[in-house]
Amino acid sequence: MSEKIRVRFAPSPTGSLHIGGARTALFNWLFAKRYGGKYILRIEDTDELRSTPETVDQILDSLSWLGLHWDEGSFVKDDGSVNLAGKGAYGPYHQMASERREYYKKYAQQLLDEGKAYYCWCTKEELDARRKAAGPQARGYDGHCRSLADDAKKANEEKPFSIRFAMPKEGETIVEDVIHGNVEFENTLLQDLVIQKTAGGPTYNFACVVDDHLMDVTHVIRGDDHLSNTPSQVQMFLALGWAVPKFGHLAMIHGPDGKKLSKRHGAASAAEYRDLGYLPETVRNYLALLGWSNSESQQIFAEGELETSFSIEGVQKSPARFDQEKLLWMNGEYLRKKTPEQILSLAKPFLDKADFEYTDEAILPLILMEHDKFHLLTDVPKRLDFFFKDVEYDEKSVNKVLKKDGVDAILAGIESVLAGLSEWTEPKLEETIRAFAADKDLKMGKVFHPVRVAVSGRTDGPTLFGMLEHLGKDKVIARIHNARERFSGAAA
Repeated sequence: MSEKIRVRFAPSPTGSLHIGGARTALFNWLFAKRYGGKYILRIEDTDELRSTPETVDQILDSLSWLGLHWDEGSFVKDDGSVNLAGKGAYGPYHQMASERREYYKKYAQQLLDEGKAYYCWCTKEELDARRKAAGPQARGYDGHCRSLADDAKKANEEKPFSIRFAMPKEGETIVEDVIHGNVEFENTLLQDLVIQKTAGGPTYNFACVVDDHLMDVTHVIRGDDHLSNTPSQVQMFLALGWAVPKFGHLAMIHGPDGKKLSKRHGAASAAEYRDLGYLPETVRNYLALLGWSNSESQQIFAEGELETSFSIEGVQKSPARFDQEKLLWMNGEYLRKKTPEQILSLAKPFLDKADFEYTDEAILPLILMEHDKFHLLTDVPKRLDFFFKDVEYDEKSVNKVLKKDGVDAILAGIESVLAGLSEWTEPKLEETIRAFAADKDLKMGKVFHPVRVAVSGRTDGPTLFGMLEHLGKDKVIARIHNARERFSGAAA
């Protein structure tokens, strides 16, 4: 692709970065990286009632965590505040910045002067009344003010007004979509959209057209929930005499039940996945596969591979289904590629919030021991907490293991044997406990399981003998004794 590429991700700061929005950001970023283009972050905050600075910060933070660093756009200063001017020659990158508002007024006036837009004095109450009178067949705005006589317009001059775009009423608008192909819309079915609100600010549909032109955007890649807006935007580009960018509309993400992805299917925002303990490279990799595939059907991508593999031709037209189990599997795969030192560093935020104290020196060998069992960074404190704090016994494990007939005698014997052990190493512990089981003519599981639950409170965990070595002799014997006192009452 030899042409200059400039794409933008333009979130509305009315909520956190939804996982669908994160995928849109990712596809734009990949497209720019693949073809040597520029990736722009623009904040579309025309919804003044719901847009908040806090939400802008959250969106920027989520994009940064995902590694989707932008070439131009808003950015966070050292003191944590958002720089409205941003970085790049096309700023400011917030639509409600005063300089941008002047652009919208200028081009709305141009459309008025050329007869391609008109003043609308209809109040909300009047619009509602006319829609009600028209019945079910009513389609959007009825064009009332478009056909007003000059004397009627003059009579309204002192009233508050909005400005509407005069949509052509004949023929068709063809949207050239790089994903779906040409999509045709009958102009008679498209309404005259408001481009400037009564309060003077621009509407989303008009502001994004002006900004895409002024920021020299070549490709608009966004969710297909925006497809219905596109013919009106195409006509605005044409009315202003501007080149129309190429559009690409991404199919929606569905949950496993085939319905639009929502909170009921699990975490809904990028920040939630970070807080659950997912790695950013996992989320990037998984989102890339939601609606895109390469010819090799590759699933796991190393650093930099997605950027060189991505192509717009591989983007699918049908909705993708979000599979939490696959995402969890993928995160485990990425974690297994990390060194214990890397996992410790990444898990620090979760370890520091855990209700136990640890040192790096003490926990690092434990991470090594459990390395292949971590699926999430939050698993690190969850799987290792019993090494550093009192055992919290799982009721199911207690009933299934510690309260069974004969277990107290087994634990009493193990307690006695281990108390006399002078060499506390993994090989010696294994040799001693296996010899005990053989001497008592017991299957190994009959001994191993009660010991594991007694010292850890759970039925799964690290390799038994390595676990015992790291816990230390005093702690192991004390826990076995305590388990006997609590669950059999037989300990002396």
